[in-house]
Amino acid sequence: MDRRKLILNGAQLGAGLVMAPLLTVATVMAQSPSSPKKDSAMTPAQRSAGRRSRIFITGSSDGLGHAAARTLLGGGHEVVVHVRSQARLPAVSGLVEQGAIATIGDLSHLEQTRDLARQVNAIGPMDAVIHNAGILSGPEVLVVNVVAPYLLTALIRRPRRLIYLSSSMHKGGRATLDGIDWSGRTGTAGYSESKLFITTLAAAVARLWPDVYSNAVDPGWVPTKMGGANAPDDLRLGHLTQEWLATSNDPRALTSGGYWYHQRLQEPHAVVRNTQFQNRLLSELARVTGTRLG
Repeated sequence: MDRRKLILNGAQLGAGLVMAPLLTVATVMAQSPSSPKKDSAMTPAQRSAGRRSRIFITGSSDGLGHAAARTLLGGGHEVVVHVRSQARLPAVSGLVEQGAIATIGDLSHLEQTRDLARQVNAIGPMDAVIHNAGILSGPEVLVVNVVAPYLLTALIRRPRRLIYLSSSMHKGGRATLDGIDWSGRTGTAGYSESKLFITTLAAAVARLWPDVYSNAVDPGWVPTKMGGANAPDDLRLGHLTQEWLATSNDPRALTSGGYWYHQRLQEPHAVVRNTQFQNRLLSELARVTGTRLG
């Protein structure tokens, strides 16, 4: 591997790849794109032998994404965090000081999402990607909660593990793709539909990519900015399952196509496992992004 020292004072790669603690000097591991085998994603056997996992987490500036990043860094893993804009970099400065690499991209804009994928690929192969970022309402809910994770899945070098944040509210989503505006200009679907679609995407990836562990996680109703201070569920349990699926060699974690709640398999909405619905969703997302899932 190529070891490079970078002095970081808002230094960027592409649209904004932060490669070391802000205002400090740090040694960063990077690989030449022409030699991907030198730093290939780790196998479970390698991880069990003491090697660290490299994990990318979207939406890391606060809430569950921030908490998962902090816990994984504390466990000795390499973590790539993500914020929406340069202005949000201070929110992850503590994580960067612990060794995280920060990336920047607004997931409500397709070109910024594409650039975010380029930033992640420039770092090197990920062992796991946690698609944590999400919004609760507004016309852009489908873009951020569904289109962006689809595009990142299609463009980021395929990891060993994929985790998509769902919600129990997905069961109340309307199981139709008719008349959906994926552009974010109008609100043709809400949060429940977005979580139904992302849970379906996780199941579709599990079916199409047998070499990848793809799972959806319901973190529960937890006291984050989105969930509210009075949310009844345990905050620690809200990000435990994502971390476990991203790094554990527990045989239960080395499975695919699950819908998890607090490390326990649950039964999702029936349409999630409908291959016809999966295929139509993938076709719609490929159409709107101009990018097919490989």
